Amino acid sequence: MAAVGQAPGGRVPGRGRRGRRRVSAVRVVVCFLAMALTTAAWAVLMLLLLPWPSQRIRQSNVYGHVTGRMLLWILGNPIKVEGAEHLNTRGSSSATTRRRWTSFLVMWLAPTGTVGIAKKEIIWYPLFGQLYVLANHLRIDRSNPAAAIHSMKQVARAVVKNNLSLILFPEGTRSKNGRLLPFMKGFVHAALQTGLPVVPIVVTGTHLAWRNNSLRVRPVPLTVKVLPPIGTAGWEEARVDEHVEAVRSLYACNLPDAQKPLDALAARKSD
Repeated sequence: MAAVGQAPGGRVPGRGRRGRRRVSAVRVVVCFLAMALTTAAWAVLMLLLLPWPSQRIRQSNVYGHVTGRMLLWILGNPIKVEGAEHLNTRGSSSATTRRRWTSFLVMWLAPTGTVGIAKKEIIWYPLFGQLYVLANHLRIDRSNPAAAIHSMKQVARAVVKNNLSLILFPEGTRSKNGRLLPFMKGFVHAALQTGLPVVPIVVTGTHLAWRNNSLRVRPVPLTVKVLPPIGTAGWEEARVDEHVEAVRSLYACNLPDAQKPLDALAARKSD
C-alpha cells in the first residue's frame, strides 16, 4: 500500500513536476551564461573589424550558427528541419512564429551573408542589443508608418549594395497562444525595393516549448519548414495588401490547426 501523500509506485505527487522545473531553470541559467560568453567574445571581434562592415555581418552569422545551435542543444528541444536547401537562395527570409528563443533558432539557420532587421530599440537589450549594432545589422523606426517605410528603403539599399540576404519576422510581435498573427507590410516593401524573392520559414511547436511570460522550457519537438522561394518580380506597390495576405495564407496552410489563425479556420469550415 502506498504511503499517505504518495502515489502508487512510490511517486510523490508534484515531485516530478518540481524536478522538471528545476531542470528547466538550470537549462535557462546555463543558456544565459553561455550566451554571455559567446556574445562577449564576438563583441571583441566586432570591435577589431570596425573598418570592415560587411565582415562584421558575416562574422555575426557565424556567431548565430555557433550560439544558436549551442543554446538549442542546451534547451533540449529536438528540431526537425524540412526544405533546408531553400535557405541557399539569396532572398528575404520571413520567419514565424516569434517566441523568446525563436530568434536563436533562426540565427542558427540563417546562411552566412544574411543581415537581420529589428526595431531601433533593440540597442537597449543587454549584451545582445549592443552586439547587434556592432555587427552592422539593420534597425528600423516603427514609430509611425511613414518613418517605417523610409527606414525600410534605407535597409533595402544596404542589402542591395552589399549583396546580402535579409531576415525578418512578418508578425512583428509575439503571439500569445501560438496562432498566426496578422502580418506587417515591411517584408513586402523590402521585396519591392530589393527585387529579392521571399523565402518563408514556418516554425511550429515553439508556443508549447517556450510560453510567453515564462522562462520555463519544455522539451517539445520543434519543426522548421522552409518553403520554396516566392518570386517577387511581378509584385506591385499598389497591391501591397494583396501580397501580404497571399503570403500569410501560404503560412496558414502549412501550420497545424492549433497554430492556424482563427480567420483561416473559419474560412475552411465555411467551404
